[in-house]
Amino acid sequence: MKTESVMTRIARRISTVWLEFVVFILHLGGSVPCHHFRRFLYRLAGMKIGKGTSVHMGLRLYNPRNISIGDDTVIGEESVLDGRATLRIGNHVAFATGVKLYNSQHDIHSPTFQAISAPIIVDDYVFIGPSAIILPGVHIGKGAVVGAQAVVTKDVAPDSIVAGVPAKEIGKRGLSEYSYKIGRAAWFR
Repeated sequence: MKTESVMTRIARRISTVWLEFVVFILHLGGSVPCHHFRRFLYRLAGMKIGKGTSVHMGLRLYNPRNISIGDDTVIGEESVLDGRATLRIGNHVAFATGVKLYNSQHDIHSPTFQAISAPIIVDDYVFIGPSAIILPGVHIGKGAVVGAQAVVTKDVAPDSIVAGVPAKEIGKRGLSEYSYKIGRAAWFR
């Protein structure tokens, strides 16, 4: 094995261990019952968090540097945000408790069980219900609603309401314009 490839592997391993340590610290910090402290900590780790956005307690993260959240958005308690690929969440978005966005998973058809990653994009004014799961490569359109415990494996059209496992469209919101604000941050949640 060439010296260069050995050094590259060592550097990659050190980088991975450092990221695991940072994510561990963020997990501990996510348990502090002070919204402003958690938001400061996440920004310090590289997350982009917009004005008026709140992240409730118990957040689990994977690589915060690839995560951006817009203005006036609420991320509910015990949510998971995966930044192993790009994760972009828009403005005026509401995540209920336990929402999980995973943009990396293993290829079960690969003999090496290799990881595959794809970005997740959540547009403005989206609501995602409790314990819903969004999988790699999904784009959720403006104003869409994802029902509780849905598993979203494909793109969701704007203004659509989806539910089920796997999620399927069950209706439309029927709105052509959105102008609401999510609300104030819960400082101690």
